[in-house]
Amino acid sequence: MFRRNNSEGSDSEREKSLHKVPEHDVPTPSIPSQRYSPPTTDWQRVNWQERFQHLAENAHDPRLKKFYQAGLDAGITDANMPISEVPMMVLDFETTGLNAAEHGILSIGAIPMNLHRISQQQARMWLAKPRRNLPAESIVIHGITHSQIQQAPDFIDILEEVLEFLAGRLLIVHYQGIERPFLAAAIEERIGERIEFPVIDTMHLEARLHRQKQLTLWQRFRGAKPVSIRLADSRTRYGLPWYHPHDAITDALATGELLQAQIAHHYSPNTTIGELWS
Repeated sequence: MFRRNNSEGSDSEREKSLHKVPEHDVPTPSIPSQRYSPPTTDWQRVNWQERFQHLAENAHDPRLKKFYQAGLDAGITDANMPISEVPMMVLDFETTGLNAAEHGILSIGAIPMNLHRISQQQARMWLAKPRRNLPAESIVIHGITHSQIQQAPDFIDILEEVLEFLAGRLLIVHYQGIERPFLAAAIEERIGERIEFPVIDTMHLEARLHRQKQLTLWQRFRGAKPVSIRLADSRTRYGLPWYHPHDAITDALATGELLQAQIAHHYSPNTTIGELWS
């Protein structure tokens, strides 16, 4: 992931971002990127059951309609569903930068999972050719070069395939500030509609545990720093191995393993998704 760092180690900034399918026959109007602005929705207050029902009925694009209906059928919008019974998908993006209004998706890694198993044999990865420039500084982070994306499809050409693979599974991410806005922006730019979905954010779960209390002035004076909730540091607290970062599939795997550890240590298989999602 093309992830970023906040001041004082606040990891609500992440480092984070691949395949081709025939272009869909639905009209795909281009929306200028500057028109995208992140919604101000308080996602934790959303009634996802009602929201998906509304979107399944009112979305204009048939690909989005199928996505929402699959979510309803699978029960991923039922806040009372135990986490052990919910089909999940770990999702990670590599991007050209950190701002969804100015940057684009380079690669997508997705792996189906549950509390007992991460299905690496079913993992999928797509490269996408962004409609924005690929900054040299981002290449240093994720290692995806101009030559690699030169023949990659535009996101519109893999949209149907990606949505079908994600549909019917609760998405798991480490810092929703990447996957949520970047996916929404990429889709809105190409078909004129945003996508909405619940997520379980492993970074947010770590923040609940380690960022509830602000450091005192004395602690700051003594040089204390907030507990890091970056992916690698969070994994270390659970005794999980270090993986080389900034590869969409590897980071997705790392995030899935982190969620399994978080549930085992701090929650239970009977914890409802409504207690966990963001």
